[in-house]
Amino acid sequence: MKKRKTTKDKILELLKKEVQISMKDLSEHFTISEVALRRHINDLIRQNLVKEEEVKQEIGRPYYVYSLTKEGHNTFPNQYDQLPVELLNDLEDMYGEEAVEKLLQRRMERKEKELITQLEGANFDEKIEKLFQLMEKKGYMFEYKKTDEGHYQIKNYHCPIYNLSSNYNQVCDYEKELYKTLFPNSDVTDLSCMSKGNHHCHWIITNPEVKEKTEQKS
Repeated sequence: MKKRKTTKDKILELLKKEVQISMKDLSEHFTISEVALRRHINDLIRQNLVKEEEVKQEIGRPYYVYSLTKEGHNTFPNQYDQLPVELLNDLEDMYGEEAVEKLLQRRMERKEKELITQLEGANFDEKIEKLFQLMEKKGYMFEYKKTDEGHYQIKNYHCPIYNLSSNYNQVCDYEKELYKTLFPNSDVTDLSCMSKGNHHCHWIITNPEVKEKTEQKS
């Protein structure tokens, strides 16, 4: 039996087609009152599926238009996650594992070059902060905490390339090598990894100054 679409489902579908729409235009597609419709819209805004933007007019009061957020677009079925895996599988079938390795390595080298440029001139603490901001923009859900010793514990609760890394674990190995390159004087330790069945990824990056002082004492 086909699942009946809710009012919220219909609003999301309409916004997918219309890109942006005002409350007045939106209400023309529904038989419920504008008050009830606004309640549904506000729920979707709270869920971060819909965003509201003010439109100012030369004459008269401003009005609001509504559109889908990135999360709103992601509620619709897609093959974004599966397609890269399928392409790598095909590449491996046609040209072997070495071709896949070269492609993944090239991806990591490009990412490494990009991050080195963006983190240039930053000290250890600034690098961690900037890395956190850059990775969040790419869809990761990072959380970091400075320990009493001055080291950093980094946890990631969402991986936008999870499907890829769970099929090709070397993606995570390259990620570790990337952190070692970005923090050449630190020890980088991975304690858990989502692609290996853990709830989140967990890294420890040691503060090079603290590490150096500890080594001098010993």
